[in-house]
Amino acid sequence: MSHNSGLSRRDLLKWTGVSGLAAMATACGAGGTTTGSGTGGAKALSVLVEAGGKAELTKIAEAFTRKTGAKVTFIELPYDGLFNRLSGELSSGALSFDVAALDAIWLTAFAGAVRPLTELFTADVKADLFPALVTEAQVGGTFVGMPVWTNAEILFYRKDLFEDAGEQAAFKKKYGYELAPPTTWDQFNDAATFFTRDGKLSGTDVKGAVETEWLAHVLQAGSPGVVLDASGQVIIDNEQHLKALTFYSDLNNKLKVSPPGAEQLDWAGAQNLFNQGKTAMTRFWAHAFPLIPKDSPVHGKVGAAPMIGGAAGVAGIPGPWYLSVPKATKQADLATEFVKFAYDNNAMAIESSLGLAARKSAFEQYADKPGYEHFKPLLETLNATATKPRPATPKWQQIVDTVLIPTLQKSLTPGADYAALLAAAKEKVQSLAQ
Repeated sequence: MSHNSGLSRRDLLKWTGVSGLAAMATACGAGGTTTGSGTGGAKALSVLVEAGGKAELTKIAEAFTRKTGAKVTFIELPYDGLFNRLSGELSSGALSFDVAALDAIWLTAFAGAVRPLTELFTADVKADLFPALVTEAQVGGTFVGMPVWTNAEILFYRKDLFEDAGEQAAFKKKYGYELAPPTTWDQFNDAATFFTRDGKLSGTDVKGAVETEWLAHVLQAGSPGVVLDASGQVIIDNEQHLKALTFYSDLNNKLKVSPPGAEQLDWAGAQNLFNQGKTAMTRFWAHAFPLIPKDSPVHGKVGAAPMIGGAAGVAGIPGPWYLSVPKATKQADLATEFVKFAYDNNAMAIESSLGLAARKSAFEQYADKPGYEHFKPLLETLNATATKPRPATPKWQQIVDTVLIPTLQKSLTPGADYAALLAAAKEKVQSLAQ
């Protein structure tokens, strides 16, 4: 998996303060067969997770042990290592784990090797999960994973700037309406232009090294999907993709409201720019809101708002992980019980370093508490009608790395022909999808 992964799970978990590297495997999970109850032995489960993802499940696992007596052992691997372990063991059937945490973009690739979890998705369960996550959990109409946590980009903005009386008066005089966190593309353009100050401050950032933000704007423009439609047809050159690319790239090319170097800017770079006080707004993953360093010049001065909206309103690209049970495990019942328990006790995940969950009710429990001001904007963004998952194709990461990011980077040049870039991208995606 490329370091340019749209959701940059490795970076995302690193930003939280969780260790980005872990022991290759715990003693329990290093072998070739799953641990079991044995004859008269204690029950045990091995859970395969991305390094850092363990934090989301630790309290849940401890509670599961208290309830069932089953010992839960985590096998932690870095992102690439996790994908490779999954690929090798699920294809061979020689397992070192009973439950696996899967990145959403892997579900399609591994769907044939994991057990259906459809019986867990009751009407009540589905009602308490964000619609995009319910859609994404299904491959071929079968539920193959239970979401354990999710994320989305929201809007971070400098309250000290937006609430300054002098700034408010100057903005209203120039634009004819009150200065407030933008909700539309036009308002975002105005605010970004207004706060761009002679190289000292940029209104926002433009991230050329990651594709997710542009794709969120594609959904805001009303596209039925990103890159591919529900039937697998390539739609990357449709009107909405073009409108979104024009809006996104023009921030850099025409309005010049972003710092230099947009073609190479990734999540970590954009986060650093905002935390250093060099941008007035950033569209960023919600989990980072409470993680602004105390020594940052903007600490305590940042507000959170829903992701901005286009013709179709607010929309984002969710970033969930799912728990799945391999078909080859000898602990299928206990593993499925753990997955259900993780859903039932999902709010425990919020009391972790990453601070995210998957259930609406879990976020709602904390939304009014100090320090969780980002949860209401996250709820609104994830609940938005236009919010949709990425396409269910095993080629997604290849499409991202070889087509989407290069296309986006080429668009961040003054005079770029956006329509021609998307036409060329369509041909490349079609050749990959064949």
